[in-house]
Amino acid sequence: MSYVEFANSERQKEIGRLMDEGLSSQQIADKIKADAGNTRKAMRTLRARAGKKNRSEHNSQIPDGFKIKGTSTLYKDGEPALQWVKTNEDLERQQQIMLETIEALSQEIQPAKPVKVLKKPFNADLLNLYTLTDCHVGMLAWHKEGGADWDLKIAEETLVSAFIAMMDGAPNAEYAIVGELGDFEHFDGFDAVTPTNRHQLDADGRFPKIIEVSIRIRRRFIDEALKRHKKVICLIAEGNHNIVSSMWMRKMFAALYANEPRVQIIDTEIPYYAYQFGKVMLGWHHGHKKPNHALPLLFASHFPEIWGSTTYRHGHTGHRHHMETKEHSGMTIYQHQTMAARDAHASHGGYMADRAVDCMTYHREHGHVASNFVKPSMLSSC
Repeated sequence: MSYVEFANSERQKEIGRLMDEGLSSQQIADKIKADAGNTRKAMRTLRARAGKKNRSEHNSQIPDGFKIKGTSTLYKDGEPALQWVKTNEDLERQQQIMLETIEALSQEIQPAKPVKVLKKPFNADLLNLYTLTDCHVGMLAWHKEGGADWDLKIAEETLVSAFIAMMDGAPNAEYAIVGELGDFEHFDGFDAVTPTNRHQLDADGRFPKIIEVSIRIRRRFIDEALKRHKKVICLIAEGNHNIVSSMWMRKMFAALYANEPRVQIIDTEIPYYAYQFGKVMLGWHHGHKKPNHALPLLFASHFPEIWGSTTYRHGHTGHRHHMETKEHSGMTIYQHQTMAARDAHASHGGYMADRAVDCMTYHREHGHVASNFVKPSMLSSC
């Protein structure tokens, strides 16, 4: 079956041919130089027509989000007697359904009321980057295995206290970035497994409870930052543990702070992010797709205008739970630590690393000028 046969125009035929090749909606939109929303709409139309034909031919109601992968027919006396329609998950369609749902739900979210900034002198040349990575909210860790406990209650108390402590130790910068670098949620759905490899995870609580805590923590981060900075940029990066959750969290928080002009949500569909502050380029990637040494060339290719107009370029990653800093040609890569305790997998695997979060302060003309670290032992809640 080809999607082309269900097209009613030359543009739909072009889209149908690219769908037959297995291209995603964004890839198709880029290739035909069309609006991504209109492209997805055309793809939905073609899929709906194809699905209608499949259902009529096989007398089977195929749920949206699934696709036919084959049929099995039982013959009796040379004539077909029974037929089974075999389906599997249409992952691209499920992602599309999810995005459409997010957009619809976001329209119903009541935007947060603007937060008043505390009165104090701000340095307009400074930006504080508060980095939190691999927080693994929803993970369950036992001190007898990994040296410290971790659950939903501990995660919320620790992360909020650490964030406030970072701000207490940072200069009065006019700008702030809440840099959440991926794997904020420990898992990505009702099954406590990694999304891609399906590895079993130690979980604390049901997924809806984890989402509730995650939203509450993020809101606290942004609201506290708004009290101390005039401009707050929020990054919710994709990680290998929260591929889907990071996506709809970005959409939801963009809707939540739609009426707050001092908040900017970095919202992009690819797991590479960048921001320019004067002569400084800041780039982020969780670390699950590309190794650190490959990031400078990747950022130069993805963000050539920012790269070409900056002098100081810093890339920030997580994923590996330990600290590493290396200067490459054109960009320094900082790999950040996690505040989360070690789970059973890390403990039995012998993966050792110190726990910390850090704030790096940037000057728009001089680059990185200060840092401060916060460790669990510094917090009264831990």
